[in-house]
Amino acid sequence: MANEQGGVKGANARAAARLATSPTAVAARYDRRVGRIVVALSSGLEIAFRPHDAQGLETARPAQLAGIEISPSGLGLHFPALDADLYLPALLEGFLGSRQWMASAMGKAGGQATTKQKATAARANGRLGGRPRKPRPLEPA
Repeated sequence: MANEQGGVKGANARAAARLATSPTAVAARYDRRVGRIVVALSSGLEIAFRPHDAQGLETARPAQLAGIEISPSGLGLHFPALDADLYLPALLEGFLGSRQWMASAMGKAGGQATTKQKATAARANGRLGGRPRKPRPLEPA
């Protein structure tokens, strides 16, 4: 039991340090006019981001974003209609989802890029018969 309480005390100390060094959310709302979630911070600053850029909110409709709840610590945002949560310190660091989700989103954006060089390469590949086939190992005769 002593070890368990030491863990709780340590966790409480880490939480107090986090609260002392980083801003917390004091208000959050969805602004339909600009299509952004706006979070007011205890430091006086406001941050805003597009819902479809955050994991769990990608397909959310405006009505589902209306009731944003702030955790008692001020470090979390909860969207009850979507059962989605966002962690404020991660938002402030620019992470809008898990590593896997962010990598997927970045890859999707990169694959949609259209440039003159990409179009030229695609045409050249087409003249050569398309994408080269992968080499297959030779089968014994």
